[in-house]
Order: sequence, then C-alpha cells, then structure tokens
Amino acid sequence: MSQTEFDVMQQVYDEADLLHSQAEVDAAMDRMASDITAALGQLNPVLFAVMNGGLVIGGQLLTRLHFPLQVSYLHATRYRNTTSGCSLEWKVPPMVEFKGRPVLILDDILDEGHTLAEIVEYCEREGAASVQTAVLVNKLHDRKARPGMKADYTGMDIEDRYVFGFGMDYKGYWRNAPGIFAVKGL
Repeated sequence: MSQTEFDVMQQVYDEADLLHSQAEVDAAMDRMASDITAALGQLNPVLFAVMNGGLVIGGQLLTRLHFPLQVSYLHATRYRNTTSGCSLEWKVPPMVEFKGRPVLILDDILDEGHTLAEIVEYCEREGAASVQTAVLVNKLHDRKARPGMKADYTGMDIEDRYVFGFGMDYKGYWRNAPGIFAVKGL
C-alpha cells in the first residue's frame, strides 16, 4: 500500500460517522449471548464463524457463551475486498463434523444475505440437525436475498449505509475499528 492509499484509508476513518460506540456493541453482544445461551446451551452446538467478518464477532461472542460447544470457521465470500457482491466463492468449507448437531453461523452483517443463505442451505443439505444464524448488524432495506429474511440473533439494526468496524470492512480495511461506522458519502 502506498502512502497515498494509506492516507485515503485513514481519511475514510477520520471522516466516518460513528453509528454505534464500542459500549453499544458490547451491550448488543451481551444480549445476543444471553439469547444464544438460552436456546443452545444444552444442545452441544457447532459454531462456525464466517471469515473474515465473523472473526471479530466470533471472538467477542465466544467469551460470553459459558457452555460446552465446538467452534470452527468457514470462508465463503462474495465481496473479495470490493464494495459490491459477486457470485459466492468457497475458500474453506466447514472442517468440523456437524451432521445431526445444531449449527450456529456467526457473521458480521446481514446485508442482502446471499452469502448467509447459501451457507445455511449448505449446512442443511449436509445434515445439520438445525441451522441458526447470528449477526452483529442487520442492515435495514428491502433488498434481502429472500423476502422477510432475518438472522435468528441480531445485535443491532442499522440504516442502509456502507458500514465498517467490528469485523466489517471498507475495501479490506478497518475491520478493527472500535464500533460501527458509516463511510461519509456512501
């Protein structure tokens, strides 16, 4: 990355609108953990974090789940460090056996939901006892992959803007931003 590109990425962060603070994100994660524990705490689930966005939510959420579970990751993407989606690309399929067990898919955001829908369908086809989804952010708009599509566990709803932080990226950067930010002008 050139100095100019670095400066542009820094400017994106500096000019972004803070939509939800770190404290608000933490409170949302606590609520999600409580709901997930109530539903899955006695069922021996497998949790799959969807890379790369699910890395942060997975790490934060796992420390709040105080029951036996297995965790792994999978990597399916439509974005490839761009700002719009393409066809789904599987980079790493699930590597933990989940046939006959409940599965919880962890991801950063439910935008249109194409990626999440295909992952859920894959797990169902491969024999999961049930498949649920947890996302930190649900983007409010009418472009979902399926009418009425929503995650089973959602941390917060946000307006229809290009957001980054807490796992969500802007052109491959700022997944590490401490809160949920919206890019100015997008």
